[in-house]
Amino acid sequence: MGQGSTGNVIAALCSFFAPGLGQLLQGRLLAAILWFLGAGLAYGITWLITFSLWPFGWFLVSVFACIDAATYKGRPAV
Repeated sequence: MGQGSTGNVIAALCSFFAPGLGQLLQGRLLAAILWFLGAGLAYGITWLITFSLWPFGWFLVSVFACIDAATYKGRPAV
């Protein structure tokens, strides 16, 4: 599975809707946990700042997690 592969496209779509899910599909457990926690933290911070029902922090992290999943090149062969 390399950059631009079908697996990365699916992972990117999953990460857009739930940050970290695409990384989890790629087998990157630590990255998945960090993206999900980062999205939750960003959600909380933007909610506190805006007192809004639409905190945009989750969306911003989702976009970056999507890009991370799409551009993942995989582990080098040993």
